[in-house]
Amino acid sequence: MTGFTEGDYWIETIKQALREDLGDGDVTTECTIPPDKIIEGRLIAKEEGVIAGLIVFEKTFQLLDQTVECRFNVKDGEWVKSGAVIAVIKGSARAVLSGERVALNFLQRMSGIATLTRRMVDAVKGTKAKILDTRKTAPGLRYFDKWAVRLGGGANHRIGLYDMVLIKDNHIAACGSIAEAVNQVRKCDKRKRPIEVEVKNMQELKEALDLGVDRIMLDNMSPEQMRRAAEICNGKIPLEASGNITLKNVAEVAKTGVDFISVGSLTHSVKALDISLLV
Repeated sequence: MTGFTEGDYWIETIKQALREDLGDGDVTTECTIPPDKIIEGRLIAKEEGVIAGLIVFEKTFQLLDQTVECRFNVKDGEWVKSGAVIAVIKGSARAVLSGERVALNFLQRMSGIATLTRRMVDAVKGTKAKILDTRKTAPGLRYFDKWAVRLGGGANHRIGLYDMVLIKDNHIAACGSIAEAVNQVRKCDKRKRPIEVEVKNMQELKEALDLGVDRIMLDNMSPEQMRRAAEICNGKIPLEASGNITLKNVAEVAKTGVDFISVGSLTHSVKALDISLLV
């Protein structure tokens, strides 16, 4: 996936988050803080991990007051230790206090995703396997979730239902066979987008292989089955392992010879990185 910061899609997402939190105004801040008050705060990592989403963090405050400044001590994608001062923020106290929670929510979520992704990527070093995300993202936050995966060193699978064909078990059941589903796509899709087929056994694998699709997804197969699939394909078609992939078993999966490993937990079970803003 490319072009995360192009256009205004990501900015509109931040605006929506601010509208959700602010409503018709931050009553606490407006009642206690003078409008001309300037403050300075430090953004501190409370645990080690990969920082992701700094531009989103800064833009959140600048949408409230464009004079707010962030001086960053690290870059997106950089690993930090607990206690590290990630940034110093200075500007309107009202803007900083009103935007704090939304800014931190974005930064903590993205950093949590990036951190787990980096751990997965490190776990498969020495193999050819690439770590991929899935569409199991928070509604409305897919661009940010997938952006974080890339900052963690992973790669993006399809962004949505529109940029790649993925024929899964329900499509196959509805069509009657893998061959029929693939043939229907090839007749219908004038843009000739890449076709991936999900298979759950060696018979389906061979059927997909004979059809010459662009990628084959091995759904919930054991490592032994994955190794057998890699032997059968012999590099002819890229293989993707999927289903119940964890940090504990990802290295074993990578050693089977698959080309890609898609991990839903990167984005559907996010543990936010603990980060605080102290004024």
